[in-house]
Amino acid sequence: MKLSSSLMYAGNPREAADQVQALERAGLDSIWVAEAYGFDSPTLMGYLAAKTETIEIGSAILNIYSRTPGALLQTAAGLDNVSGGRAILGLGASGPQVVEGFHGVPYSAPLGRTREVIDIIRRGMRREPLTSDGHFKLPLTKENGGVTGLGKALKILTHPERSAVPIYIAALGAKNVEMTAEIADGWFPHLYIPEHADKAWAEPLAKGRANRSADLAPLEVVAGALCAIGDGPETKALLDLARPLVALYVGGMGARDKNFYNQLFVSYGYEAEAKEIQDLYLDGKKKEAEAAVPLEVLELMNLVGPESYVKERIAAFRESGVTNLQIMPAVEDAPALVRRMKELVS
Repeated sequence: MKLSSSLMYAGNPREAADQVQALERAGLDSIWVAEAYGFDSPTLMGYLAAKTETIEIGSAILNIYSRTPGALLQTAAGLDNVSGGRAILGLGASGPQVVEGFHGVPYSAPLGRTREVIDIIRRGMRREPLTSDGHFKLPLTKENGGVTGLGKALKILTHPERSAVPIYIAALGAKNVEMTAEIADGWFPHLYIPEHADKAWAEPLAKGRANRSADLAPLEVVAGALCAIGDGPETKALLDLARPLVALYVGGMGARDKNFYNQLFVSYGYEAEAKEIQDLYLDGKKKEAEAAVPLEVLELMNLVGPESYVKERIAAFRESGVTNLQIMPAVEDAPALVRRMKELVS
């Protein structure tokens, strides 16, 4: 099992790069760079590539709407070059709030668009001409909407470091997870609870894997959360740090009748809790919504507690299919925690 961590949306990227260097020396395998509507991920990834030597550097995630497939191809190829073959391209549909509210482009056909983007990027990395008859109409000719009629399918001008960059997809819904299991190299579930994962995803994962190409390696799964090892009550209290994030996603990400994360909690078996958190959050009672997040959820979702308990959580994540354990250190000495966690996951 690999060990990874992530850079959050806020903070100073230059300072974060120094932290990543220390985590790399401690043995961290992968670092994921978030984007949402903060700093763009590729700029930070390129900066990290120049500051590190061995750690894998992945976007988590770039949305598939604000950049064309050609731009995503250029990003993947460029990052893989400057990192010496350490790039991972994490993609996802994101959601209407970011895609329409920040980028100002329509949020439509996420499944078909994701599949098409992956196909174009993979062919592009092999330096094949970029063509598509789907959403993107490549090349753009006079017959399919071009103005001059001079559209010609082009291949990437430069030679990529590798002929393929791993593509990971952030997916929650059944159809999206099924597609991810079929065509992606890796999968990012969110708000992942190992003991309940099968309730939400066993069927779509099985369907997708049944149609998976033999040319693809087994699907990698990246999941995890807050991490701290300790016996005292102060360690247990760290679980409360996860309450705002869970409340935000379950309560506030999307409309009352269309919130993917709320629906995930319902599928986990927390229907009443999901409704209460959402009602409170949308009524502006954010602290009350955070308090309504069950302690059981926080305990199962995170890796916080005595070392014996953290070992149990690692085993649960591993047994559920997680191959890359993502941790967010909730301690002052993050490199020391990474070193210990590397021993525990080995």
